Amino acid sequence: HRKLGVTMSHYKKHVFVCVNQRPDGKKCCNNANAEELFSYMKEKCKSLKLHRKGELRINKSGCLDMCAKGPVLVIYPDNVWYKIRSKDCVDKIIDRHLINNDVIKEMTF
Repeated sequence: HRKLGVTMSHYKKHVFVCVNQRPDGKKCCNNANAEELFSYMKEKCKSLKLHRKGELRINKSGCLDMCAKGPVLVIYPDNVWYKIRSKDCVDKIIDRHLINNDVIKEMTF
C-alpha cells in the first residue's frame, strides 16, 4: 500500500525521448530525427553499461507537448528537459548529466 506523494522509482534515472510523429505534417520531434537520436542514445548507454535495471532506462515516449522545441527528452526524477539536436548533444547529456549528474543549462528549456 503506497501513499500519494511518496517517490518510488525502479531506476535512478529514467529518460523519455519523444519520437512522436504528427500525421498532419506539422512540426514534431520525429520529423527532426528523434528516432535516430533515441536509438543512438540507448545503444551508447548500453555499450557504456549504464542502461541497466535499477540504474538507468532510456525509453521512447509519445508526444511530450513540446513539438516546437523538438526533438526533446526529459530525465526523471530530475525533471530536466533537454533539446537534442545531434548525436553530439546526446553525448554531452550522457557524459555530463547521466554520468556526472551535472545539468547542462545551455541545453535545457
